[in-house]
Amino acid sequence: MEVWRLKRQQEGIVIKAISGFFTVDTGAGEIVAQLPGRLKKERHKSSIAAVGDHVTVSVNQDGTGTIEAIAERRAVLSRTRTSAEARHLLTDQEQVLVANPDQVIFVFAIKKPHPSPRKLDRFLVVAEMNRLPAIICINKVDLTGIEKAREKFGLYEEIGYPVIYTSAKTGEGVAELSACLQGKLSVLAGSSGVGKSSLLNAIEPGLGLKVLAVSKATGKGMHTTRYAQLFPLAMGGYVADTPGIRGLALFDVEPGELDAYFREIAPLVADCQFSDCSHEHEPGCAVRAAVADGRISPQRYDSYLRLRAEHEKLDQAAY
Repeated sequence: MEVWRLKRQQEGIVIKAISGFFTVDTGAGEIVAQLPGRLKKERHKSSIAAVGDHVTVSVNQDGTGTIEAIAERRAVLSRTRTSAEARHLLTDQEQVLVANPDQVIFVFAIKKPHPSPRKLDRFLVVAEMNRLPAIICINKVDLTGIEKAREKFGLYEEIGYPVIYTSAKTGEGVAELSACLQGKLSVLAGSSGVGKSSLLNAIEPGLGLKVLAVSKATGKGMHTTRYAQLFPLAMGGYVADTPGIRGLALFDVEPGELDAYFREIAPLVADCQFSDCSHEHEPGCAVRAAVADGRISPQRYDSYLRLRAEHEKLDQAAY
């Protein structure tokens, strides 16, 4: 049996993980595999296997598989696993939503629905925490024109984030977005109605419909299992749609660490008079001085203050 298994070993990437079953894309087909008991018995500080992991699978005679080895991860999109009964931190367990992502793409509509810069700032904190390149996609620019869209989101370009302006209706920016996805594992996040599925359909016919079907299936009911899934691109690469990103920034960061995840604030922290400066009221605060002279956007500074206050409340509730 062992000799047979060795001959039938294949390598692939996990494209779906749900209830202990892992769908592995080998390039020649898909295999539904499970973890062996020896891996489950070991104590792990992170998810043993997750969507995006590169694995070695031994194929059983019935066509199912067993995951024999998992390659070292080069990056993760993760969160601290939380208790189902209470919103307390279990800090020794990391829940990996997507392994080995190359980038995160945050999709917002310029209108219908109205975009929330605070939500975008929250998502960008998630990307910075996970050390993942972030791309901002502003869709439905046909409703306002690109110039008005730039007036609202140009500040993100100024602080170093790539911003792509798109319209699934007119095709504006679709080629640029498609080029960003080619050959990469990209995590897409966007609220309902922003046109994410339409954009994906414009890039690859039928792709957005597949993503939408899974998103609806995993979002039904409070107790429905919510899982990430990778969708292969005909041009090479994968897109991952994960519902878990919505709550990421609520649990995984200490209030005093937030300033490190705002790109324009982080370089100024060392210039503050006090090493534990909250940037709210302390004298000699370099961050507030930068807000006053226009180097930091009041909008972004307000997002920082609101997120800090939110995390301070969570921190107090947890302890």
